[in-house]
Amino acid sequence: MKNPFSRPLAAAAELTHAPALSSLDASPRFGRALAIALAGFVALLLWDLAGWDLAVVRLFGNANGFALRDHWLTAGVLHQGGRWVATGMAVMLVVNAIRPLWPRLTRRERWGAVALTAVSLILIPLIKHGSATSCPWDLAEFGGTARYVSHWSFGVRDGGPGHCFPSGHASSAFAFFSLFFMLRRAYPVQARLALAGVLVMGVLYGGAQLARGAHYPSHTLWTAWICWALAVAAAPYFRSRDADAVTSR
Repeated sequence: MKNPFSRPLAAAAELTHAPALSSLDASPRFGRALAIALAGFVALLLWDLAGWDLAVVRLFGNANGFALRDHWLTAGVLHQGGRWVATGMAVMLVVNAIRPLWPRLTRRERWGAVALTAVSLILIPLIKHGSATSCPWDLAEFGGTARYVSHWSFGVRDGGPGHCFPSGHASSAFAFFSLFFMLRRAYPVQARLALAGVLVMGVLYGGAQLARGAHYPSHTLWTAWICWALAVAAAPYFRSRDADAVTSR
């Protein structure tokens, strides 16, 4: 089977004039990131195959709807507030690209993080816009009109408004996997802290949307996987000939 990452890796080698692809970014770190992506993909397929989405959502909703749909914590702090946090982080990345907040980062690393974050924040809503899957709060058993249909049933309408898969709000956190890939060469400790912070944010945002009836667990998990897979595919482009040089350009 043809490796889907071979073309971006080869392109990265050409752009950076690397003598060999293996010396560019085919390092143990890249291998681990790729292994995580592959393991996550298998785990998500197993989750979908088990059909646990509806069972988990039923823990939070009933025929009267979802009690936490408009709660100040889920709808206010974690939903609306989460958007402001994401906006602030995006501004910080742009500022860092123009005037480095981490001086040992290269220009390629800084602008690569901006580009990766932007692609993640744009791609998830585009997928969501084309989805026929409706949100849990649209199901008839929770007071709506739709019936449950798996997001794997492409083109099958569930009787609801659709446009719910994957989770757009979760991308407000997981799009910032870019921080980890930006920092991991020059600032490995801060990179791990950033990764932990993004994961915590993603869990909180996804949990809030689950409790509100806005998304199934898989919607958040697939958003996390897509953003991580994008970051892994883009990782070679973060490297350059001056990757170990201190730059403030």
